[in-house]
Amino acid sequence: MDEHVDERAGMNPATRATAAGGPAAGPDSAADGRADGGFAGGHGRGGTAGGPGDGGPGGSRSGGGGRGGRRRAPADGRRRIGRRAVLIGGAAAVVGGGVAARDELERYWYLMPGVEKPRKEGELDHAGAQWVAASRANYRRADRPEDYTIDRVVVHVVQGSYEVAQRVFRNPTHGAATHYVVGKRGQVAQMIRELDVAYHAGNRPYNERSIGIEHEGWVDRPESFTDAMYRASAELTAGICARYGIPVDREHIVGHVEVPGTDHTDPGPHWDWDRYLKLVREVRLPRDGATAPGAA
Repeated sequence: MDEHVDERAGMNPATRATAAGGPAAGPDSAADGRADGGFAGGHGRGGTAGGPGDGGPGGSRSGGGGRGGRRRAPADGRRRIGRRAVLIGGAAAVVGGGVAARDELERYWYLMPGVEKPRKEGELDHAGAQWVAASRANYRRADRPEDYTIDRVVVHVVQGSYEVAQRVFRNPTHGAATHYVVGKRGQVAQMIRELDVAYHAGNRPYNERSIGIEHEGWVDRPESFTDAMYRASAELTAGICARYGIPVDREHIVGHVEVPGTDHTDPGPHWDWDRYLKLVREVRLPRDGATAPGAA
């Protein structure tokens, strides 16, 4: 049964209020200092995620637990206004920044207190999915890849059914969710937009840089992983990799167990990585599959 860890554990009351839909907070604010931990799923908890120095797929070779998802400073040397500056400093952040700073502030207008970037209810990033909205308490609004580079896909197994996964992700007290859920018959539910940060990896930088995909099933039951599930998930992952230029390899497509600092063991020893990556590489995408949502 579901044993998901509440990733908001340890928050003070004000922070819990924010996570449950209170005033918006920037990613560097106190309210966003949550562990971004736990996750969805009663994944077997006997294993320990590889640390940043173990050289595994989620380890130091790919940036470990560092803030690899942050965009680098622009090569053109123009002064940039960060998300935190927009939220805290508002228009004052432009002082001394000139035209470039004003342009950057205008770009992040939706992050100003009380202002939210326009969203279309039920809009999908994956054409084959059904929209089932996660609770607003289980993810953070963002504008990826504009504010955080997306360069990882994290594979999860829920230790339960397709319906159980959706139910817990819709629960505001759960504190965790993935962007997608894939069922054993090949059905796909999108619960969070790809541009937003889902609380799924148990590691804040990984949450900011990754798309999380939950799968129906149990880590100790190889029969959980059906051909229909593998194929539907591979098509989903292929589209994500094409949209954001993510290499199809084990450095960039990882299991939850490989995220630094996690105590989860999913997708477990029965997940067939060779088969999965082969299926991802074989997917034929439409021409527009390589364009990230919102990109020019």
